Amino acid sequence: MLTTHAIDTVVRAALDEDAPWGDLTSEMLIPADAAATAQLVAREAGVFSGGAVFAAAFRLVDPRIAVHLHVTDGAAFAAGDLLAEASGPARGILQAERIGLNFVQRMSGIAALTAQYVAETTGTAARIVDTRKTTPGLRAFERQAVRDGGGHNHRFSLSDAVMAKDNHLAVLSAGGIGLTEALLAVRAKLSHTTHFEVEVDTIEQIEPVLAAGIDTIMLDNFDADSLREGVRLVAGRAIVEASGGVSLDTVRRIAESGVDVISVGALTHSVRSLDLGLDVVILTED
Repeated sequence: MLTTHAIDTVVRAALDEDAPWGDLTSEMLIPADAAATAQLVAREAGVFSGGAVFAAAFRLVDPRIAVHLHVTDGAAFAAGDLLAEASGPARGILQAERIGLNFVQRMSGIAALTAQYVAETTGTAARIVDTRKTTPGLRAFERQAVRDGGGHNHRFSLSDAVMAKDNHLAVLSAGGIGLTEALLAVRAKLSHTTHFEVEVDTIEQIEPVLAAGIDTIMLDNFDADSLREGVRLVAGRAIVEASGGVSLDTVRRIAESGVDVISVGALTHSVRSLDLGLDVVILTED
């Protein structure tokens, strides 16, 4: 998903937003022939993500700027570690620095938080996945960061799979259509390659949903005991996903219920960007 084209499209838009008619301050204060080196340094521990995005910010401002990454995406780092360096024309570095830093701070924050969730599920069969609760326009960036943190991705968009949630089922119910009947009608229309997931919020819905031959059943906002009961009832007939009420305090209990997948909206919708610094350390004349 995170192709060079996808990166350049988003980063170019961010650069245009930040300096629509150029960087007035640097153009007024910094000589055109000045060169600089800036270092990206961690001010707290975390997991790195967004190296290519960080580099693109400088490349798109001035292709003469060279970016050297000292860590790879997915690598853990400690406070004080040197993560990357950018060297070249000073004006370009000063114009690109905030955009490059904003992206890498957010992506690394997502990767670090994901790694915490993954660590909490060690020894269980559950995998941590993200949701569509991403920042509009930044989904590919944020989902790459989840992977860098050791997590997995849910469907990328509404076009990728059939996922019948509570609101869909409420509309069907209002129309007087039986749940199993409605889901079987959907299944009959689908290609064999299209994944079919259904969300339920009560134990009683599990059997009618499974009778339609769905691929994944999402147990939404079930407590730990109900999750275990749900896993028992499904008995391997579908992938079991747990969603709702997931936090670092609860994820271990959820994983131990035997579910296959735990979707965590907090990975992207309420993450804190990591504290990384980008400081010019060398300023010379060419």
